[in-house]
Amino acid sequence: MTSPQAIPHSPHQRWKVLAAGTLANAAFSMVFSGIPMTAIMLRSSYGLDNAGLGLVLGLMGLGIALSELPWGLLTDRWGDRPVLLTGLGGTCVTLLALSILGAPHAGQVPPVAWLGSLLLLTGLLGGSVNGASGRAIMLWFAASQRGLAMSIRQTAIPMGGALGALLLPWLALRHGFVSVFATLAAATMLAALLCALWIHEPSRKLDERCSPKSPSLAALRNRQVWRLCLGIGLLCVPQFAVLQFGTVFLHDGARLGTGTLSAAMATLQISAMALRIWSGHWTDKHRNRSVYLAACIGTSALLFALLAAASALHFSPGALVLLLVLSGTAVSAWHGVAYAELATIAGMQQAGTALGLCNTLVFIANFLTPQAVASLLLHAPWAAIWIAASSCCLLCVPLLARKNAAR
Repeated sequence: MTSPQAIPHSPHQRWKVLAAGTLANAAFSMVFSGIPMTAIMLRSSYGLDNAGLGLVLGLMGLGIALSELPWGLLTDRWGDRPVLLTGLGGTCVTLLALSILGAPHAGQVPPVAWLGSLLLLTGLLGGSVNGASGRAIMLWFAASQRGLAMSIRQTAIPMGGALGALLLPWLALRHGFVSVFATLAAATMLAALLCALWIHEPSRKLDERCSPKSPSLAALRNRQVWRLCLGIGLLCVPQFAVLQFGTVFLHDGARLGTGTLSAAMATLQISAMALRIWSGHWTDKHRNRSVYLAACIGTSALLFALLAAASALHFSPGALVLLLVLSGTAVSAWHGVAYAELATIAGMQQAGTALGLCNTLVFIANFLTPQAVASLLLHAPWAAIWIAASSCCLLCVPLLARKNAAR
């Protein structure tokens, strides 16, 4: 495969591509995982109730869901580099607009519609990052290393979330949301610069049987692809419940302060990073991705059931923090393995399309989960939320814990 940006394959270049793709995902993760870490401040600064908070937090996920598949199709046709640069540059501009137009300042609170609309646009543009960076990485790594490479890339999600958990609540409290959105704009601009420097197409062909100029839509007709995508999307529901409402649960249910909340969520994200790297290496070595996915699903279901019991029985704040961190870690540790399996089944020439489809379903879950959590909280205690999370995990067993794809 050749293009104006194509360069010969080299051992050093693949690690630059991996680093740039990982940092691009980390920057965008600071946006979509970090902003929910400021949920308590968002609720008070904009005068929202839980339902309004859930809608605002979900709009960015809706934007990502609507744009992931189109971005994936464009990635397979145009290449990773132009899609990443367009998406990251546009996301940066939108975050600057949020800082100027959508953030309270000088005692003035802008209409919530401004906040919601700009977060939706942020999601529409940022949806380019996931599929394009994943395809770029899969192109540069051999099949025996793709689980590790994708798992390293997937550490970007908890990495960005951890940075967001540590930094954004502090910024919101001390300097307001103008500084929150401006900081996120700077992070996405830095990621765009690194992608411009380091991400290129390899010169070798992706697949001798398929012309890269006319990507097939067979991935959208592949039952295995749909099965994995549905399983991944469903397993993200309990993960998003923790990431989007974990701080609200610990604040309202355990009466914990901002510092403790930030530390707990950062610990969760860092633990998930470590497990993702280990899992990619381990499953590449043992060729047992489905076994690992089944273990993650079962462990997550059990931990969420324990969290529900602890919440219903009013365990100590320390116990609730521990169980939330363990549950969130377990349900966040499988992404790299699942995405590597998905790209293997779809084939490299259709990896962008398959990853775009998958992330569409993931971010539909990202949009619907806060709405469902907020609605359920109107009629039920927190224990019901965690029982529902455990049930979602169990529903994923027939979708994800099946025979591995051929390597």
